[in-house]
This record gives sequence, C-alpha cells and structure tokens, in this order.
Amino acid sequence: MKETVIKITDTLLLSAKDKNFSGYDPFDGLNSKLFNIYPSLRNSIFGLAWIQLHKRLGVNLRPIFGIEAKRNPKGIGLFILGLLENYKSTGDQKYLKEATYLADWLLTQQSDRSQWEYSCWGYHFDWKARAFFVPRGKPNIITTIYVAQALYALSEITNDMKYLDPAIDSAHFIVEHLYTERDNRSFFAYIPGEEAFVHNASLWGAAWVAKVASLTNNDIYKELALNVARQSVQEQNNDGSWVYGSRHHHQFIDGFHTGYNLEALRMISDALATTEFESSIDKGLTYYKQYLFEPDGTAKYYHNNAFPLDMHSVSQAILTLLKVGGTPEDIMMAKTVLQRSLETLYLPQKKRFCYQKNRFFTNNVDYIRWTQAWVYYSFSFLNNYGSSHEKD
Repeated sequence: MKETVIKITDTLLLSAKDKNFSGYDPFDGLNSKLFNIYPSLRNSIFGLAWIQLHKRLGVNLRPIFGIEAKRNPKGIGLFILGLLENYKSTGDQKYLKEATYLADWLLTQQSDRSQWEYSCWGYHFDWKARAFFVPRGKPNIITTIYVAQALYALSEITNDMKYLDPAIDSAHFIVEHLYTERDNRSFFAYIPGEEAFVHNASLWGAAWVAKVASLTNNDIYKELALNVARQSVQEQNNDGSWVYGSRHHHQFIDGFHTGYNLEALRMISDALATTEFESSIDKGLTYYKQYLFEPDGTAKYYHNNAFPLDMHSVSQAILTLLKVGGTPEDIMMAKTVLQRSLETLYLPQKKRFCYQKNRFFTNNVDYIRWTQAWVYYSFSFLNNYGSSHEKD
C-alpha cells in the first residue's frame, strides 16, 4: 500500500503544480462573470441557487460562465501540510522548497488588515449561504486555522519568524473578532458578525487559541479556549455524537465534521496538557468508528446514510484515526478506509479522485481544495505516520 500512496501523492502534486495550484471549488459559482453585470444577484436566492447548481451538477459548466480556476488559501494550506509530511519522510528539499514558495504566496493573501487588524484569511469567491452572505476575502475561522497551521508547521522546520508571526497573530483575530456570547453559549463564530453556533468551527477556534496560548504562555487565552471547548463537550450527545450546529437545518451528524471536532479536542488537550476532555474524546471516537463507517471501510457522509461518498470524509477519517486514535487497530482501519476509497472514488484514467459518488450517479468534477488537496495532505500524513510508527 505504501508504494500506491506515494505514487498517488506524487501524481496529485505534479498535476497541481502543472496548474499552478489553481482549480475549481464546489462553492465558486458566484465568481461567474454574469455577476459582474448583475452584482445584486450575488446576495439573493438566485445567488444561492446558482452556487448549488454548479456544486451539484456532474458536468463542469464553469468555463462556459466565465468562472476561472484559481488558488484557494485553504487548499494551499493543505498542500503545504502535505509537502511538509513528504519532506519529513524523505528529507528531499524539493518538498520544502515548494512549501516555502506556497507559504510566501499565502502571506500576500491575508484579508484586509486595515479592517481586521490581525492575520486572517478567507475564500477567493463570494459565498451565499442560507443565513448570510460572505464577500470574497472576508476571513473565516476554518480557512484561517488551516493556513495558520501550515505556516506554523513550516516555521518549525525553517525557524523563520515571517511564518511564525502571522500564525500566532491569527489567534488574536479569532479572539477579538470571532468570540461570541449568545443564547447562554460561549463560542467562536465561523465568520465575524455571525451568531450561529457550529461545533467544528468553534472547537477549531478553541484549538488554535489553545495552541497559541501554550506557545506564548497566555493564561487568558488558555482559559478562553477551555471554556469554549467545554461548551461543545457539554452539548455532546450521550452516545458520543455531535449534530453540526444549533440551527434547525444543522441537526445532522456527519463524518468529516465529527472528525474535525475530535481532532480539535485532541489538539486542545495536547496543547494545554489537560485530561479534562479524554472522556468526551473516547466517547466521540467510539461513536465515530461505529456509526460513520461501513464494515468494508467505506467512510459514510452521514451517520444514517453513506451517500454521498466523498473524499473529504475519507481524508478526515485518515487524519482522525491516526491523530486521535493511533492504536494498531486505528492504523489498520485508516488503511482499510484508504483502500476502499481507491475502489469507489479513484479515477485511474484521470489519476485523481472524483468529487462525490451518489447512489445513482457520480460527480467527477475536479475540485482542488475540496478533494485533491485533502487527499494529498491525508495520504502524505499516513505515509509519514507509517514510516514513523510501524513497519508497513
């Protein structure tokens, strides 16, 4: 399996480099030149429907409607994390050189500091959701944290403060602009000004604030991270699961967000050297492994429905099983999940993975941030993890 993983990651990296790490995204529909003519439609029901049309179609109509392939800061962060895993496993300077090149680009893509004060990042497209509209470049917590993790990981290797400083600075953005108290909850919001409580966003915010607290000996940040984490632990279901969030349309349980929650709790626990959340992690991981996978290793999207099969679920499964679990059984399960994804979602002629497989049709559109970047990072992590922890 190791040779297969290396071959796939090498091929995905070469393909990404050939495209200058640019690509399409499931949610980039509002980048269409149509909205240059009718800009008011972006923040409307039409804009929401337009995004969903392009996201759900199995045919990529983006070139027809003037939607260009572009770099996504979160996708670049994921590639950097994968490149650094490959560098650590091989010692080959080409991976470090590529990671440094991409990190330098990320430094130029920060959201407007005159408005947000601190280092933070958003998507390269306008985004319309049910409850809010997010203009291009407005920072969000998930993109910021994955970029910050990538810059921090690079700084650990290079000892270059130009990567460490913005990684640490991003925690100040999270605290100052995303911390929210509403409906008797304390949490980190997904974007500035949004009041919906979403577990994975809040926990990832707490995780990065906890990490920075440990790096800078900031007791205020430590307590804030613990209190925010306690909010989600308090609302964990008795069986170990979490629904996505607090709103009526958030009452679903899915695989990759559950994995996010568990990975974030593990980061908090490790950063702050606390055992407070071990029971929650154990209970959540047990639920995750029991209800979010089929016996054959298929990573399910929802706890009660495997479809759509999605490489995002697969990639997060690999990371969760190794980072949160890490037992020999978890390692074997991660390999089984990976092998199953090769059988169900890999496109051998195109040498990449499809976006999603539904019950009756497959969406083969090539999404770099949602699919290929996640595959590259998770597969590279598994390869390096295996080299460090076990004989293949």
